[in-house]
Amino acid sequence: MAETDLYAPVKRFLEAQGYIVKGEIRECDVVALRGDDPPVIVELKTGFSLQLVLQGVDRQAMTDAVYLAFPPPKRRHQGDILKLCRRLGLGILVVTGEFVEPLADPAPYKPRADLKRKGLLLKEFAHRVGDPDAGGTTRRPRMTAYRQDALRIASRIGAQGPMKVAQLRQETGIARTAGILQNDVYGWFLRESRGIYTLSPKGNAALEIFASALKRLDITASTS
Repeated sequence: MAETDLYAPVKRFLEAQGYIVKGEIRECDVVALRGDDPPVIVELKTGFSLQLVLQGVDRQAMTDAVYLAFPPPKRRHQGDILKLCRRLGLGILVVTGEFVEPLADPAPYKPRADLKRKGLLLKEFAHRVGDPDAGGTTRRPRMTAYRQDALRIASRIGAQGPMKVAQLRQETGIARTAGILQNDVYGWFLRESRGIYTLSPKGNAALEIFASALKRLDITASTS
């Protein structure tokens, strides 16, 4: 497929809405005019790319009505592409063969604030002890505040043997001790009897795997 293969379907789509359409007007792939309406500019690409976005942003200096036209993206990327273009005020035309589907029109856009996500972000920041993960880390488990709490509980059981939930909560100061033990997200804990927990083989292994993290965690917690 070439960019020129997209031109005819886009041209017919715009002409059906009453526009006069011409290609390659100065630096623009497609320009459409209809009466006194602002000009419509469409940039064509055989796939969504940063270059296409930059071209669209550049064309916004000439008109607010700028569309990006390209074949259907991978389904898993479509939502992110739509979000980006809406944020930038760029329209989207998806071209499939001879069919053109408008996914978004050019318009000012401000995303709705997600207060729940913001609250979770601030809560995790506040409860995370120290700064255990370098930004961009992807190849090992993230040291979340929840994992830190689970490790502290596992470390205490590892040092003292099976313990009661209430005693663990008191000695670690972790309010959600019961939930961590009962939910056992990582498979580290075993219920030995009512209200008393010990470590599973996986839990004992975790103390070795995360030994350096535990050491840093103890140092940071004692100095905070």
